[in-house]
Amino acid sequence: MNSQSAGHRWLFTLAALMVVIAGLRAAAEILVPFLLSVFIAILLWPLVEWLYRHRVPAWLAILIAVLGLMVLMIVLGVFVGKSIDSFIGNLPYYQSRLQANTAGLIAWLNAHGFEISRERFGEFFNAGRLMQLAGTLLTTLTGAFANTALILFYVTFMFLEAFLLPYKLQRIFGDSTLAARFETFFANLRRYLHLKNLISLATGLAVAFWLSLLEVDYPILWGTVAYVLNFIPNIGSFVAALPAILLALVQHGVGGAAYTALGYLVINTVIGGFIDPRVVGKGLGISTLAVLLSLIFWGWVLGPVGMFLSVPITVILKMFMEDNPATCWIAILLGSGTEDERKKT
Repeated sequence: MNSQSAGHRWLFTLAALMVVIAGLRAAAEILVPFLLSVFIAILLWPLVEWLYRHRVPAWLAILIAVLGLMVLMIVLGVFVGKSIDSFIGNLPYYQSRLQANTAGLIAWLNAHGFEISRERFGEFFNAGRLMQLAGTLLTTLTGAFANTALILFYVTFMFLEAFLLPYKLQRIFGDSTLAARFETFFANLRRYLHLKNLISLATGLAVAFWLSLLEVDYPILWGTVAYVLNFIPNIGSFVAALPAILLALVQHGVGGAAYTALGYLVINTVIGGFIDPRVVGKGLGISTLAVLLSLIFWGWVLGPVGMFLSVPITVILKMFMEDNPATCWIAILLGSGTEDERKKT
């Protein structure tokens, strides 16, 4: 009877989960700007908190942060938006050049004894289609940030709520350990996203600087793409490098593409391989398989923006489940299995 009850409980849980997922997917248009606002509010909260600690009134600290965010979004919208429009306008030219370069590469390989069919090669690697996919993805991502007024509205009220949250938790939980667990969870979450933001910003600036030295078109655009996709470990850096390398191939040939790829490799090895684990910490990491599955799942539920938010959402869920003994095993499965995580368990 106990096993039967446990089976029913699992079935009900699975059915409820399916209903929740269907609801999330149906409400994606509402959830996407809200989740982006949560992400932005967490990143900007240290600024508001610093101003408040230095005796700036709460309303003025929020106003300064929101106005700064508005200026930043407008500036990025102008510069990055113009780069995206120009890139998409030049896509037919880039695609034709890539196809010509691909045909030349196949002819060179065939002349040196490698028998490669152009049709067979196109089935496995279509550079023109990759460039088209990059343009479509960039357009979709910028569309998510288009509703600036709504995002600013959400962020403002989240800041107002953040000042009241400690008081509300104290009233709800009192001095129980549950209140301390919530406080620790939010502190760890803010620390993770703040440090990850700084690491991603350093990656984006390094990419933009390197591409400007190589005179690859749209260095600010590709630096922004590297910043955004750096929130997706392992996979994001590879995806961010592809369009810039293909563009360098069009502009400067094989040598320019090789130097571009080398720059991405060095930047991601130094920042992603050495600095990131030591600054952010390995204990918050998730496994490569979990990264891939979360990318597919949240991209399916929320669209392209869900891919950007997939790893932060998964890390938040993992951190939350680590604090609950009933769900700790799920957090272990999601984790990267590093020494830091083994010490926790």
